Amino acid sequence: MEPEKPEQPEPKTPVGLATRVREGMKEDLEAIKTKANKDNVKAEIENLKDPTKTQLYKSIFRVKHEPTPRSRSLGVLTNVFLHLHPAKINRDAVRFSYTWGMGGITFYLFIVLTFTGILLMFYYHPSKGQAYQDILYLENDVPFGKLLRNMHRWGAHLMVITTWLHMFRVVLTGSYKTPREFNWAVGVVLLTLTLLLSFTGYLLPDDQLGFWAVTVGTNMAKASPMLGNEGPFGAQAGMTPYNDVRFALLGGSIVDANALLRSYIWHCIAIPTIVSVLLAVHFWRVRKDGGISGPAPVMLESEMRAAGSRAVKGAAGK
Repeated sequence: MEPEKPEQPEPKTPVGLATRVREGMKEDLEAIKTKANKDNVKAEIENLKDPTKTQLYKSIFRVKHEPTPRSRSLGVLTNVFLHLHPAKINRDAVRFSYTWGMGGITFYLFIVLTFTGILLMFYYHPSKGQAYQDILYLENDVPFGKLLRNMHRWGAHLMVITTWLHMFRVVLTGSYKTPREFNWAVGVVLLTLTLLLSFTGYLLPDDQLGFWAVTVGTNMAKASPMLGNEGPFGAQAGMTPYNDVRFALLGGSIVDANALLRSYIWHCIAIPTIVSVLLAVHFWRVRKDGGISGPAPVMLESEMRAAGSRAVKGAAGK
């Protein structure tokens, strides 16, 4: 006898796209009607009331989200912006009469200068002949252009002043001492970069004030020790008028188009980028070094009475 052949399955008729869409919609409607899905919808609505429980929030902050002290601490420690704000601070160190607010004011001015500088870049070309015409156009034809330029200019002057006052306050309060020596060094570098920002911005209007200011400044630079051709040990280091620090700053031997372009790049790209990185390091070290340094804690009158009574009791016990 011949073995029976297995039955072949009947070929399925192709299902159209419209049919599949209808079947999918029916399945979705049936799922919506179920109690479990209703509970999920209610849970999602409740989560929307608390943004910390949404999936978007959980994708940003990669920590457990239970309302416990440990999860809250992890949320702070793993977020740079929250971590910069200390959990506890010396109440006397944040007094305005002690800090003068110079550090915060300086950072605020840096933000203002960055914003106004970006707006000024829309109307400026760093080329000879065109740069000064752009300044005239900005002051006379652009709406609020003169206000914008003056905000940037006077903000730069104020930033130099507040940076100096901030460091003066640090010296007066001894805030450069242990364990803040490294942050003091970072602050000194930031002061130098702030002065360089002001110096490189002088030439950008391409007027007589900027031309002669940069001429005097670069002539002083060529007298730098070992880096300038006229400075001490400059000749021994092989410095000439065509390879010293003045030549590097100007891109040549005179204040011309190369100097204008180099000042523009340093002022708008290089130095602001370095300052932004060092500012982040500066803020981070303030947090790591124990927050804003302050004087010896001042005790309240009630605390003094409590401490005095404890001292009396201790003396009586002896």
